Amino acid sequence: MQNFSGMQSDKNFQKRYLNYNQVLKSEFEERIQKISVHGGFTCPNRDGTKGRGGCTYCNNQTFVPEYCKPVKSITQQLDEGVEFFHHKYQNQYYLAYFQSYTNTYDSFENLISLYEEALRHPKIKGLVIGTRPDCVSEELLDYFEEISKNFYLLVEYGVESTLNATLEFIRRGHDFACAELAVQETARRGIRTGAHLILGLPHESREMILAHAGKISHLPLTSLKLHQLQIVKGTVMATQYRQHPEWFQLFTVDEYVDLVVDFLERLSPNIAIERFVSQSPEGMVIAPQWKTKNFEITSKIEKQLIKRNTFQGRFWQVR
Repeated sequence: MQNFSGMQSDKNFQKRYLNYNQVLKSEFEERIQKISVHGGFTCPNRDGTKGRGGCTYCNNQTFVPEYCKPVKSITQQLDEGVEFFHHKYQNQYYLAYFQSYTNTYDSFENLISLYEEALRHPKIKGLVIGTRPDCVSEELLDYFEEISKNFYLLVEYGVESTLNATLEFIRRGHDFACAELAVQETARRGIRTGAHLILGLPHESREMILAHAGKISHLPLTSLKLHQLQIVKGTVMATQYRQHPEWFQLFTVDEYVDLVVDFLERLSPNIAIERFVSQSPEGMVIAPQWKTKNFEITSKIEKQLIKRNTFQGRFWQVR
């Protein structure tokens, strides 16, 4: 077991957990930035195929940049995204991030058209595709396998919880077995595979949340995004929170930091952490009102790892 007691400088933070940005830097000679694009997709949990209104926590307005609108072509969105980031790093390249709604939920032909339009952009080095585990086909995964031979490709699945009771309560429309299969089939083709988890969903105790780490660790994941539960305006969950606040365990910043450190200790050291926390636009969050930037939370987590002399995977066990 590695001893971290002598660590004291910022450059050593990444040794306490596997940082996705560091992994990404190792794969490219130039700096890489994601540009979010909106492909005009919907979701089977909104259009009536599986449900209407979406998952109880979901309001897509919380993560759509201003330049990213479905009325614009993919090329125009990428051009505007490059212009938006250009003033910081003039020589960097980009990944087109299909983020909003379910970005594999369309005809195979239309999906290919949109993905390949993005890949034709001279500044684009690859794709990141956010989707649901119940919205990928064998045909599409085979296509992803082919393009991953020439471009960077990461497919991100919204897993959200490993508990079927929670998935049903938040009206997710699939169970955890569905997520396991999607991740396994994607990774089996040599495609980088990511997952999202929400920490603090209704009726989940601290022990249940920490148990997610063990279950996720046994999946062939490249990366993981953690999100604190946020009660967002315009969602079913906002109504539930108003009517039944006892259903929710919302964390203070310090409580969340301790939870994430405990989570990391139980997580496989082979899964890169892309984010610890999410931040919705000002005025949209009902609770918790942290008023703390993402990088500040990350800094607190890194310092707590050092304070506790611990690291990602400390208590993880291979089956």
